[in-house]
Amino acid sequence: MTIPLPDPPASLAPGSAGLPPGLSELLLDSTSDGVFAVDVNRRIIAFNRAAELTLGIDRARAIGRPCHEVIRSAACRECCPLALAQETGEPVVNLAVDLLDVRDRRVPVTMSSAVLRDRRGRVIGGVETFRNLTWVKNLLHEVERSHPFAEIVSDDPHMKQVFEILPTLAQSESTILLHGETGTGKSLIARAVHNLSPRRERPLVTINSGALPETLLESELFGYRKGAFTGATRDRQGRIAAAEGGTLFLDEIGDMSAAMQVKLLRFLQDQVYEPLGDTRTVQADVRVVAATNRNLARMVEEGRFRRDLYYRINVLSLELPPLRERRRDIPLLAQRCLERLCRSRGKRLDGFSAEAVDALMAHDYPGNIRELENVVEHAFVLCPGPVIGPEHLPEHHRGGAAAAGSGRGRSLQDYEARGILDALARAG
Repeated sequence: MTIPLPDPPASLAPGSAGLPPGLSELLLDSTSDGVFAVDVNRRIIAFNRAAELTLGIDRARAIGRPCHEVIRSAACRECCPLALAQETGEPVVNLAVDLLDVRDRRVPVTMSSAVLRDRRGRVIGGVETFRNLTWVKNLLHEVERSHPFAEIVSDDPHMKQVFEILPTLAQSESTILLHGETGTGKSLIARAVHNLSPRRERPLVTINSGALPETLLESELFGYRKGAFTGATRDRQGRIAAAEGGTLFLDEIGDMSAAMQVKLLRFLQDQVYEPLGDTRTVQADVRVVAATNRNLARMVEEGRFRRDLYYRINVLSLELPPLRERRRDIPLLAQRCLERLCRSRGKRLDGFSAEAVDALMAHDYPGNIRELENVVEHAFVLCPGPVIGPEHLPEHHRGGAAAAGSGRGRSLQDYEARGILDALARAG
């Protein structure tokens, strides 16, 4: 059956000057991708319905404002797609960035930009489209839960032993204590424990025991009732209640005061606690993973950490080596960090030169992985592309390539080969 189509409006006939009133806006709103256009002063002149839904900003509020006030992204500061399209004359296609919506929540998108010209070819502005990839991000979270080591990169034998034993430890309900210097990835291991455990459908809640004073730590951990102290105008649940049925990650537990150690011990022994200002006991169903960068056994001998609490949290123990003892992981971690920055900032870099890898490998990293990430971000900002060289690293890293001596020019495969030879030598 053929459905007869009506004749096109006169305004759409060949040679027509343009679309009838309202039709251009209707066309923009018919697409599921966010679309906006700017004039030569980068002020928004068009803003479609999908852009409103993605960013939570009404069209009326967006029109007339500078685009960087509405389309907020790190790419606006470092690699504006519109500016890049205008400078090169070529469209920018599928640049992966994170936008901030009206509530400052990150929205992963891919952006495409092109120059907007009139019929005479004169530049009158630019047009940009973005596709909301939140569903992809949610899918990646599901993948992460299925593959809990996805964010942990290591080729170190000690870390591989940790990976092998972690699924067994995660299946138990016993408390786990993670030992390791600051920045060695204890929080990632805690997340992997949670994702591997039967509690993975429930929350993972983190609290840093060393970042809060004692009174605030107690209220954050146990919660409080209205009127418990000045300013407590309503009931507030604590982190234990928020983690009900899931996992509570107590980071830097060695920094906890003696008084808080007593209260935590009671909770670990009986799984009960009282919120501040309440006399009623609350039962909790929470699995605890603790972490410390201190030598708790020595602190027990010195009387600075309760012996009974130490035995209670040290049921299962894992030691995470510092980065200086797993140098073969440095190129892997640096590349992973660089890829993450490229995705979030909308800037494309291919990797590191052999000299830059030598410089990275020559450093001891007292701040461990966190310090390495800061070094890579420093280089990422300074490098115009496509490859990071030693000149883009912080000044105290630039001599690393020379200090590496014979390491100059080695590739990642060379480092892997050297690691295999070292392992063979150690094993005889």
